[in-house]
Amino acid sequence: MTEVAPTRRSRITPEREAELYTAVLDLLREVGYDALTMDAVAARTRSSKATLYRQWGGKPELVAKAIRHNKPGNIADIDTGSLRGDLHALTSREDDRTMQQNAALMRGLFMAVHANPDLLQAFKELLVEPEMEEFHRVVRRAVDRGEVRADCPALDYLMHMLTGAFVTRTLIDDQPPTRQFLISYIDAVVLPALGVPTE
Repeated sequence: MTEVAPTRRSRITPEREAELYTAVLDLLREVGYDALTMDAVAARTRSSKATLYRQWGGKPELVAKAIRHNKPGNIADIDTGSLRGDLHALTSREDDRTMQQNAALMRGLFMAVHANPDLLQAFKELLVEPEMEEFHRVVRRAVDRGEVRADCPALDYLMHMLTGAFVTRTLIDDQPPTRQFLISYIDAVVLPALGVPTE
């Protein structure tokens, strides 16, 4: 009886992976989530569809990982010594043009998330939960430094406040989110809610 060698999952280089993720985001901006197909990704990236499924399992995972890859660095790595500094640094990781592009992309994806349970699950597991954990480390450092009371009720709504400002800027003001707007919002709304001085 001959033994069958285990099938090896081919490795994609980081450069190739980045190229694939860029193509996915470009296609999302062009056609939206529902019209995006693995066939289109394969054609755009000169990949085989089988390779895409082998590496990512399907469209929801591929899209969630592409969005995650597009994020500029690890939130938990930001440590300026103050919560105000950390939140300002977090806001300043992207220029206004990139922020505007990403806001438009996320608006389209929010609709798709509500209509596609698999995409919602992939977003929660691969994007939202890891980012929440990273963000909680930033907040825990602020609590440990004594900047924010551990029992401050606004702590539970910090991510809601920040995400809300980013998402609703266009809806309410008919303006894209900008670094200046978000920094002003942090100083006027978020930090006072947490009892943190803004100067």
